[in-house]
Amino acid sequence: MLRLRQNARSARLAGLSVVLALHGALLYSLWHSRVLPPPTETATLFVDLLTDTPKVELPKPDPPKPKAKPVKREQPVQPPPPQQLAAQAPVVSPSDPVAPPPPPLPPRIEVPAEPVPPAPPPKPVGPAVLSGELALTCPDRAPPSYPAISRRLGEEGKVVLRVELDETGQVDRATIKTSSGYARLDEAALATVKRWRCRPASRDGAAVRAVAIQPFNFVLEGR
Repeated sequence: MLRLRQNARSARLAGLSVVLALHGALLYSLWHSRVLPPPTETATLFVDLLTDTPKVELPKPDPPKPKAKPVKREQPVQPPPPQQLAAQAPVVSPSDPVAPPPPPLPPRIEVPAEPVPPAPPPKPVGPAVLSGELALTCPDRAPPSYPAISRRLGEEGKVVLRVELDETGQVDRATIKTSSGYARLDEAALATVKRWRCRPASRDGAAVRAVAIQPFNFVLEGR
């Protein structure tokens, strides 16, 4: 665009130079030919110089539009046609022997389940507990002797013993469950019960150990 403007200006200057040269040559020839009037009669000559031509702006070419890329359309994949599977029956000729069908199975008979007997209760573990005192279990028993010192001092009270018998009926162990408050009375009760002879306790026909509670009352006579 700048080069076009420079070329136009150069052309205008060249044209102006040519016009001026023509006018000068014309004046020179008229002057020598005496055709021009004297200076008094000479009219004022106005020369209009060519002004710059208006700038002509050429339209800018539009930028090339990008070419649209062709879109490849994917063809839908068609599923294969369903295939029917047909079982081919074997061809049987009339001369081939045909096996008879198997006989039907007999109906199944359900046998009722036998009731399960209840489990026996668990056998008790440990010595048998005798109800009541040892009066019925121990026929050979002697009463305790009252300590003489306890008589003089007037000691009285009730002793409760826990007595354990072995499988033969003998007293294996005796302990004080409730004391009388006097050691002499407690010791007299323990010494007496250890000499007793009892019948062994049984469980399911077998002799077992047993436990019983035996009380002793120490009371002074005449009080």
